[in-house]
Amino acid sequence: MSESDGNDSQKSDKFALINQWKERVSSAWKDNTGRLKKLMPLERVAETTVKWFSVSDEQVAEILATVQAKLPTTEALLIGKPQAGKSSIVRGLTGVSEAIIGQGFRPHTQHTERYAYPSEELPLLIFTDTVGLGDGDRDTQTIIEELETELQHKHGDRARILILTVKINDFATNTLKQIAQELRQQYADIPCLLAVTCLHEVYPAHVEDHPVYPPDYAEVTRAFTAIKSAFEGLCDRAVLIDFTLEADAYNPVFYGLETFRDNLADLLPEAESRAIYQLLDENASEKLGNLYRDAARRYILAFSTIAATLAAVPLPFATMPVLTALQVSLVGLLGKLYGQTLTPSQAGGIVSAIAGGFLAQAVGRELIKFIPGFGSVIAASWAAAYTWSLGEGACVYFGDLMGGKKPDSQQIQAVMQEAFKSAQERFKNINK
Repeated sequence: MSESDGNDSQKSDKFALINQWKERVSSAWKDNTGRLKKLMPLERVAETTVKWFSVSDEQVAEILATVQAKLPTTEALLIGKPQAGKSSIVRGLTGVSEAIIGQGFRPHTQHTERYAYPSEELPLLIFTDTVGLGDGDRDTQTIIEELETELQHKHGDRARILILTVKINDFATNTLKQIAQELRQQYADIPCLLAVTCLHEVYPAHVEDHPVYPPDYAEVTRAFTAIKSAFEGLCDRAVLIDFTLEADAYNPVFYGLETFRDNLADLLPEAESRAIYQLLDENASEKLGNLYRDAARRYILAFSTIAATLAAVPLPFATMPVLTALQVSLVGLLGKLYGQTLTPSQAGGIVSAIAGGFLAQAVGRELIKFIPGFGSVIAASWAAAYTWSLGEGACVYFGDLMGGKKPDSQQIQAVMQEAFKSAQERFKNINK
């Protein structure tokens, strides 16, 4: 058989699979529509399904505002000198590149900047970074006043935590101690985590890479003990970390991340703790060999976590408009990453265009919620997996546009199917 015959055969097989898939979707749609007809009039079926993918800009804004109030959001106030590892902590917890984080920080007050992840509209993590922290009494007092003002304005039920960063070879910590003392006196209920950073700067001369964690070097132990002693009574936990860049050639790049995560999670309420663990899922941190997809996947993970959290409401169909608004917001954010600025309406159009046959599955999964004590967990897992697959499909869509190509709907559907299967496994225990 010639090579051309082989290619024709492969194409034929692909078309056959696509046709089979279309038939399955059509069958599932008919079956689910029939089930729906028994529960509501046909007119309401059509009206409801159309509305899922037809959310106005005003509705999106209203839904996202409501969702934001319910999110398990953690506000982390990063307090430390420049180059003490604050931005590295943001990289470690979000997985987002240094360049994107740098673009994401916005001036907040005279001496603070703020970064919300994955977005301002739907933040799971909000980082407030102190800048210009020096030894001058005037600047120090201004920083304290700004942080106290910030802590006075509590936003809903958001969890808050202070993270102090100190380089392991920096013993000029009087300014940081003064700030910590005054804040802890006023807000003793807010937990405080001391992160001692840049460990490799005191490694013995012959050491070229990180040892097994924790590092068992006299230089590290001695310095860590001294710093902990200096901050005794001011912090609830202390942890050693060394978050470097890949160019620094230390392995792993985020040395001590698991210990940092565990200590951070222990100091947070249960919902926020679960969100932290999900965001640091190691399966989502795999290298993709593509800058855009690697960055995009971090945002997809965050939105999938949000989707699962909100989809666990045991009320059939109640979460579909919310999930649509989340996905519209996700696609808009991914579009921005790929250089496409979209209105919510435009993003909604893309969601509708690339979602394809998943709508039929959405109907079926929502109906599972009628089974008491069983359906909502499945729906939450499904919502996370669907959001993940939609994000992956959007990356293919925007990637084609960036490359000057017309998006291939069949390729997008294939990517979404594969992504959905793998994401189902990843998120199957998300609510446990």
